[in-house]
Amino acid sequence: MADALKLPANATIDETAALAAQLPAQVRGGSGVLRVDASAVTASDSSTIALLLEARRQAEAAGRGFEVAGAPAKLVDLARLYGVDALLSLVPSPDASPASSS
Repeated sequence: MADALKLPANATIDETAALAAQLPAQVRGGSGVLRVDASAVTASDSSTIALLLEARRQAEAAGRGFEVAGAPAKLVDLARLYGVDALLSLVPSPDASPASSS
């Protein structure tokens, strides 16, 4: 899908600055829902959440919808911990299951 921002496997502070720089062009370059593909993410941190919140803000400012598709369980759990899971419109990956407490 041409209107998707694909997150890398390592979607941590080392990568999110470059992704944030791509957001304005990504938002201007499309219409409808801005979709973030998180299916490849294996490592995330608070900067990932900040990036997703900024992407949502820019999409809404441009009159676009926003969703995060293929979110791995750890990303969903992190968003839930920060209380922003509903804001981010997270669509868990099919194999994402709630993290177990072991």
